[in-house]
Formats: sequence, C-alpha cells, structure tokens
Amino acid sequence: MSSRTISSNKQASRGTDFNAVVVGAGFSGLYILHRLRETGLSVRVYEAGDDIGGTWYWNRYPGARCDIESIYYNYTFSEELLHEWTWSSRYADQPEILRYLNYVADKFDLRCDIQLGTKIIAANYDDQTHRWNIQTSNGTQVSAKYFITAVGCLSVPNMPKFKGLDTFQGEMYHTGRWPHEKVSFAGKRVGVIGTSSTGTQCIPIIAQEAEHLTVFQRTPQYISPAKNYSYDTEFIRETVENYQEIKERMRDSMHGVPFHARDQSALQDSPEVRQLVYEAAWEDGRLLSMLYSYNDLLVNAKANETIKIRQIVRDPEVAKKLMPSFYYATKRPVIDNHYFETFNRDNVSLVDVRSAPIEEITSTGIRTVEAMYELDMIVCATGFDAMTGPLFKMDIRGKSGISLKEKWEEGARLRTYLGIAVADFPNLFMITGPQSPSVIGNMLVSIEQHVEWISDCIEYLRSNGIEALEATVEAEEGWSKHCQEIADSTLVTKTDSWYMGRTS
Repeated sequence: MSSRTISSNKQASRGTDFNAVVVGAGFSGLYILHRLRETGLSVRVYEAGDDIGGTWYWNRYPGARCDIESIYYNYTFSEELLHEWTWSSRYADQPEILRYLNYVADKFDLRCDIQLGTKIIAANYDDQTHRWNIQTSNGTQVSAKYFITAVGCLSVPNMPKFKGLDTFQGEMYHTGRWPHEKVSFAGKRVGVIGTSSTGTQCIPIIAQEAEHLTVFQRTPQYISPAKNYSYDTEFIRETVENYQEIKERMRDSMHGVPFHARDQSALQDSPEVRQLVYEAAWEDGRLLSMLYSYNDLLVNAKANETIKIRQIVRDPEVAKKLMPSFYYATKRPVIDNHYFETFNRDNVSLVDVRSAPIEEITSTGIRTVEAMYELDMIVCATGFDAMTGPLFKMDIRGKSGISLKEKWEEGARLRTYLGIAVADFPNLFMITGPQSPSVIGNMLVSIEQHVEWISDCIEYLRSNGIEALEATVEAEEGWSKHCQEIADSTLVTKTDSWYMGRTS
C-alpha cells in the first residue's frame, strides 16, 4: 500500500475521546458506524440535521426521486436486510428512501452513537499524540484516533449570487433545503431557476398546481423518460435470491449497475439500425440505457453526435431552447417524469437566461436583461457546491497546520489518494471524496467499497500496532495523474460541469 506509517500500541480512552469520529449520518455515515462498531471501536457520528438520512433528509422538494433503480440503490452487506426490505417501485421517491435509512438505523441500533443537530466546525491533527482534536458547533471538544468524513458529494446548497437576492418579498426556497411542511403553489406565480436533475424533477409537479410557472434555464439537458412502475412480489423475490451475482456484476461494472455497454461502435450501424437501437434504449427507461447502446459514445465525438434526444414540445421556438449543445453524458444524464410535456401547458413559460441573463432579483420577482417577471415564489434548483464544498465547510488542518482548503487552493491542482486519503493528513479518511468514482454512477456501490476499505485499513492498523497512516505525495500524484488520464480519454473534459469542478 502506498502510505507512510508510525508504530505505537496506545489505546483510545472513552468519554470525549473516541477511536473514530464520523461526520454525517447518511448512507455513508450509517454504514461506517455499523462496520467500525462491529470491530469493537468507540465511534461517535455527528450529524448537522435533526434526523438521520443525509441527502435524503435535506432534499424533500416535490418530485425528489432516485435515478438509480431501487433494487441496486440499497445496502448489500446484510442478507437479512435484503430479505426484510421491499421497495415499492423501480425508482424510489425521497420519503421511501428516508424510511429505508430509518429502518436500517433502527435494525442495527445505530442511533445511540449519533449526535444530531451538531456540526463539526474544526478538526486539527496533533502530530505528538497522533489524534484529531475536533470542535463541534455546540462548543464541545472531542478527540479521535480516526477522523472520517461521510459528508456526501452533494450536500452544500449552491445559492445563486444574483444582485438583490435578499430583497425578494415573496417565498424563496432552495431544493437542497426544502421545508418539512408542505409548500403550496396553488394560485401563485412561481419561478424556478435551474434545470438540472432537481429542477427537472420538481418543475412538472409545480406546474400542475401553480397559477403560472416560469422556468429560468441556463443549460438545457439531455433527458429521457424514467418509465417508472411498481414492483411485483415475484420480481423482488427473484432479485433477492440472485443478489450475490447481481452484487458482483455491479462491482465489476463501470457505473455500479449490473449492465455493460453493447460491444459495438455507434458508427458501425447504419442510421436506420442505430435509430432503432436508440429508440429501444429510450423505451427501456434506465439512466444509462442510452449511453450503453454502444461502447464508444463517451470516447468518440462522432459516435456521440449520433445521439439526438427526441422531444414532445409543440412550440418550435421552445423546443429549440430545450435542445442541449454539449456531448451526451458529459454531464450526468437526467431521467424524467413528463418534463418536456410540461412545456406544452398554457401556464408554463421558458426563459433562456443564456441569451437573456438574469440581471437582478427585485422585491417582486426576477428581472432579466430583456424583461421583468412578477413572481410570488422563487425556487432555486441551482445545485450544490459539489465534492469539496462539504469538506471546506470544516476547518480541517493536518500535521503541517495547513488546512485542507489551503492545500487544494494554493495554485496546485486537487490531489488525493483513491479519493480517500490526503498527504499530510494522517488518519483522515474521506468516504467518496474528490477523485473517487462516486457521482459518476451508483453512489451506493462506491460508498460500500470505501467503507469496507477504510474499516479494513483501520483494523489492519490496530492489529499491527500502527499509530497513524497517511498517503504519500507520490501516491497522491500517481492517483491524480491516473484520474486525469482517464478523464482525458473521454469527452467529459470537453464540457464545463461540476464533474470537472466548473459550472455551466
């Protein structure tokens, strides 16, 4: 393993001293808590929310739903859990996923080691004691041998920085911090800013109730239908009985699902045959069906350009505005429930803020360079400060005293080892951190792999009397170079997106 180690046999004490402190009680935090506790470690999880669930606790906006099929978007570590829980439909909605996480927490008695409503403000590594000194938002100081971030890749809302944002007198919400109580759109003029995954999920729901909905779009998306349906008991039974094989196929795949791309170039088929292949993928309804139609769509520009997502929009001018101009799948594809059909409604209008940028938010609505839109409510579906944002919300300082933010912002490119460890930050483990596969596919597969790697690593350290472990600079450089080489071999780097640390 590419690492540097320091040997000792000291044991952590109890009270405010733990073997491990974990930040976050979503899918990652719950599993690492269970896994470490099973080996006898003292663990404390700190969660900013008032309950567990992570992204599925915070994201309660109308239409919130997973884009990975339910039967693959769950824990696989427990056969008993697989047999006990039954998903209701192909794509589970937010309330059902949150119920699942609560079921897991209760089944494995995890709540007793989770402190809710508490943020981690700072974590500083002491090179003399080889422990992390950690400060919480309620003023408590604790320490831990191992500091583990399970903060999620998309957990810090990205509020737009428009002039006059705080002057709006109506209702304003961000999809990533949606109220727990029902929000009524009835009789209201609603504006939605943003048309990525969250925007495309909530827009059809809001349109059904609002007096009028104005969608402010910067970048049109490739969107295909989800084809959601209810599961029957026989399908669930067969899936559970064959889950070991399914799990192996998920872990062997590129995106954490038990499917692979068709072993053929898109340029080998005639346009007529290719159209039939794409039509079948469209009707299939999986997130990656279109991408997996051929094996070169993500690496060959000419092959990628053969994809044309069809639309069901009657107004030709609106349809033109909804057509994306970047390479397919260089942003995360979106699956929808009647998104394009929504723009056929009389109470829905589309504003292209690429050609007519938003100039300011006023007390009564949104002003673009071309027009003023009077609104009663603004919904910001503007995404998240992805990947590094949740880590930068904490002042994490390694043995050199330099913060993680300073290390990654000193003019040098971001570097990690496996997306898990960072040089000069001993015993810091990031679950699905930057430069890990995570958000390019099924998060649950990446989460389980990382949790199991980290827990196995900690067990090895303890069994061998090793006090601290950190990535070497050489390991960082090697992994980061490898990630860049893979990215450069695809079309992903040709598009501005949060995948690449940029917005679009």
